[in-house]
Amino acid sequence: MGAELAGRRQRKPVYVEICIRASMDRVWMLSQDPALHPRWDLRFSRIVPVAGDGQDPVHFQYEFRLPFHTIRGTGTSLGHRSRDDGQATSVLKFDTSDVLSPIGAGSGYWRYIPSEDGLRFVTGYNYRPGMGPVGEALDARVFRPVLGWATALSFDRLRLWAESHVDPRDSRNRWILDAAGRAAALLGSGHVLLKVLSGKGSGRTTILAAGLLVSAFLPPHKTVPRASRCRRQPLDSRAARVPSAVDGLPSPSAAARQRA
Repeated sequence: MGAELAGRRQRKPVYVEICIRASMDRVWMLSQDPALHPRWDLRFSRIVPVAGDGQDPVHFQYEFRLPFHTIRGTGTSLGHRSRDDGQATSVLKFDTSDVLSPIGAGSGYWRYIPSEDGLRFVTGYNYRPGMGPVGEALDARVFRPVLGWATALSFDRLRLWAESHVDPRDSRNRWILDAAGRAAALLGSGHVLLKVLSGKGSGRTTILAAGLLVSAFLPPHKTVPRASRCRRQPLDSRAARVPSAVDGLPSPSAAARQRA
């Protein structure tokens, strides 16, 4: 990633890509507007721009609300839409002093790549684990996979919003109902199968158990977001290449000193 992460090659960056059948203008608006971004992105509860004019880096503050605590941090970002090939990029650096944040200082990028099928929306980011030794121990096995899943699910929520105007709150509720239904089907099938194995069931009971089990693994409705719709490995090396603008972007602390 950026220069501050160059010595940490052993940490695999998070990479997520999805194809969105919508215009560049719409996807750019939904992803770059700080009021709209947190509506679909599970990684943020609130984003507040502090300074920036669209040409210079934008300094912002972000929040992630937990049940009993709100993680707060700062960041800088800069977007570019002037490439001759129609592509666009956005780069950012972020940091937090919150000891409960599993993510410390990091950097990343978004790429908007026009294609025959629509728009390839790509992100790659890396970070230094937070939470001290606990974060270091849990990052590769717990925090990083969860962040990758949350990013992918968020990208599919953005896709549904951009393509079909499905509000992110509605897609979230549909995901919760779908997950609850599948969990209930699995529990129900397990309960019925125990009856069958104990000799208390009948042929109909076996059919019921099989039906419940099958229903738990049916493909979701097209309006239910799924992390599995995203690509987690790059199609080409260029998509995964970190833009050079990341290195030139000031860190949040440096941006704060400049403003002071």
